[in-house]
Amino acid sequence: MPELRPDRIHEVQAPRELPLLQRLSPWVLMWNHTGLRKTVVLLCLAALWESYARWLDNTLLFPTLSETMQAWWSGVLDGQILLATWSSVQVLLKGYLSGMLCAGLFTAFASATRMGSDVLETLTAMFNPLPSIALLPLAMIWFGLGEGSIVFVLIHAVLWAVALNTHAGFRSVSTTWRMVGQNYGLSPLGYVLRILIPGAFPSILTGLKIGWAFAWRTLIAAELVFGASSGQGGLGWYIFQHKNMLDVPNVFAGLLTVILFGLLVENLIFKAIEKRTVVRWGMQN
Repeated sequence: MPELRPDRIHEVQAPRELPLLQRLSPWVLMWNHTGLRKTVVLLCLAALWESYARWLDNTLLFPTLSETMQAWWSGVLDGQILLATWSSVQVLLKGYLSGMLCAGLFTAFASATRMGSDVLETLTAMFNPLPSIALLPLAMIWFGLGEGSIVFVLIHAVLWAVALNTHAGFRSVSTTWRMVGQNYGLSPLGYVLRILIPGAFPSILTGLKIGWAFAWRTLIAAELVFGASSGQGGLGWYIFQHKNMLDVPNVFAGLLTVILFGLLVENLIFKAIEKRTVVRWGMQN
C-alpha cells in the first residue's frame, strides 16, 4: 500500500453544532398573522378618527366615530342603507360584468393579430387616462336619464384596465409554456384556457382588482351627480340626500358603508381567488 504524502493529509474537523432554534413567543406568532396586523391598523385609524372628532367638537364638520356608527346602525335597522347598497351593487355588477366581457373581446382581437394589438394599445393610451365620470353628461344625452348611462361609464371604467393588464399578461407568458402547449397539440381554445390564462393570471387578477376599484368609485360619483334611477337611489344618492339635510353623521355612515364594502370585496373575494390560484400555483408569495 503506498504511503500517504504528508501534504495530502487533512484533518477532518468535526461539524459545528448549530444553535437550537428559539421557540417563537405567542406575541410573535400572532404578529405574523396578516389579518391581525390589518386589524391593528384599522383600530389605530378608528382611534385617530374618534380623537380628532372629539378635539374638533363640531358634528357639522366631522362627527365622531361613535356618532357615525350609531347613524350607520340606525340606517341598517330601518333598511335604508341596505336598500341603497343593494341598488348600487346591482348596477355595479351589470357594468363590471359588461366591462369584463368587452375587455375579453378586445384582448382576443389584440392577441390574434398585430393590428389588433396596435388598436388596443392606441385606444388604451387615448381613453384610459380619461376619467369615466367625465363621460356621464354625454352618456345621459345618449342613453337618457336611466340606468343605461351609469352602466356605460362603468364599462369605460373597467374595460381599459382589464384589457391592458390581460394583454400584457398574455405577452409575458414564457416561451417554454407556449412550446409545451404547442407540443401537446392543444386546440386554440385549449391553448388559451390551459396555457395563456394560467400563465397570465397574476396580471389578469391585477386588472380585475383595478377595474373593480375604478368601477366602484365611478359608480358612487355617478350616483352623486345622477341621483336616483326609477325612484330608487344607491349609496351615492343616500350620501347626497343627507348632505342636503345637513345630516353629517348619516353622510359619514354612507361613506363608511362604501369603505366597508370595498374592504369586504378585497379581503373575501379577491383574496380567496388569489389563494386558490396564483399563491397555490407558486406564482406569488
